[in-house]
Amino acid sequence: MKIKALSRSHATTTRETTGDLRPFHRNLDPTYHPHQRAREYTRAVTSAKLDRMFAKPFVAQLGGGQEGGHRDGVTASCVSRNSLVPFVSGSGDGEVRIWDLGGQKLVKSLSGAHSRMVTGLVFGNCGRVFYSCGDDGLVKSWTVYPMGSAEAEEQELATTHGPMVTYRSASIGTMKSIDHHRSESQFATASDNSVDIWTPDRSVPLQSYDTTWGSVDTSTVVRYNPAERSLVGQCSADRGVGLFDTRFGSPLQKTVLAMRCNCLEWNPMEPMNFVVGNDDHNAYTFDMRKLDQPTKIFKGHMGAVMSVAWSPTGTEFTTGSYDKTIRIFPTRAGRSREIYHTKRMQRVFTINYTADNKYILSGSDDFNIRLWKARASEKIGQLSTREEKSMGYRKALIKKYRYTPEVKKIHTARKVPGLIRKMTKVTVIQKESRNRKQANRAKYDKKGTDQFVGERTKTVVKKVD
Repeated sequence: MKIKALSRSHATTTRETTGDLRPFHRNLDPTYHPHQRAREYTRAVTSAKLDRMFAKPFVAQLGGGQEGGHRDGVTASCVSRNSLVPFVSGSGDGEVRIWDLGGQKLVKSLSGAHSRMVTGLVFGNCGRVFYSCGDDGLVKSWTVYPMGSAEAEEQELATTHGPMVTYRSASIGTMKSIDHHRSESQFATASDNSVDIWTPDRSVPLQSYDTTWGSVDTSTVVRYNPAERSLVGQCSADRGVGLFDTRFGSPLQKTVLAMRCNCLEWNPMEPMNFVVGNDDHNAYTFDMRKLDQPTKIFKGHMGAVMSVAWSPTGTEFTTGSYDKTIRIFPTRAGRSREIYHTKRMQRVFTINYTADNKYILSGSDDFNIRLWKARASEKIGQLSTREEKSMGYRKALIKKYRYTPEVKKIHTARKVPGLIRKMTKVTVIQKESRNRKQANRAKYDKKGTDQFVGERTKTVVKKVD
């Protein structure tokens, strides 16, 4: 019988110095290497560098081939809630276009859909019908076949020359926004002097809110709550953000901000919260149960925030701004994690997330629709098992060491246009000056009435019940 005995050299169990011969036991497992943490930190720095090296967010420009893009600035767009393929966009010349996102090609161009600028687009619940509204005061419904099968789809789309139904009311004026109910067959529009509820079966509004809190004002944005079926959020030209209940004949509550809001979107996973984009270059999240002040302020833009879109997971949202950039904000952080821009991109008026949470679509004033990756360094296509494990390990390292100076500097650094960088420096100086002035006022005020007022408190001017 042969017995194998453990055999270790004398050098592995004794110290190297001749003066001290006490045994020094070592664990030969590489996991418990004496410099394991230092090696892991080095790998984290390398992972952060690789993440930035492979950050290529821009994917494609829709209409970049022979068919070309829009002939005017893109002012409205929408994605289907039931399918990943169809995408609809509208421009300032009244044209509506249907796109195939899978092939990144134009399917149908509806020239003259509106005589004036297209201000709103939304898909219905079935995914086959979408609605458009414009400054000409009309709402039109169009049919779009669920793309992806074969020649029958192209044949049906080719025969679609006009709208299915046209909705119009003489007292409404220009239409500013439209949104469809999540479960019922009805949609809401915002116009010059009212918020109207429509059904596809009637050519006149089912319900109208002609006066808002005692005064007629222009409603610019209207959005249905994804959970509360009868709750509608609204933005108005008098800097107000209000809530409506379609079961009653009067609005619920309203808050007036220091500057006007241009967009409003509900969080799909936390329906009690919504975000608004403001003219003061910031985005604000509100809790509908307490509109006294915003729950969080999201900064970074150097121009008015014109459009907002939530990711399907509800953990982050993206904004398009007048400063020609796109930013992605996590809901728990006040600063953006990504900023997208190109040399030719102009003011961004509309933005959307795809239903798979992987891509972002932006429409700008330079007639173009651009497709971006939601995560700049993510690989497009199928990953092998080895790649998935490697990328997961690198992400875990970056997350573990994200607060260390070197990893944080690499992971958060972003290149921004020179003009925005200069404007940011000026904004920081102005803020420091205001804070210093406020501190001096509070310090030398004999009556003690001049106290510090938080920025969230100053955002809301008044609340109207």
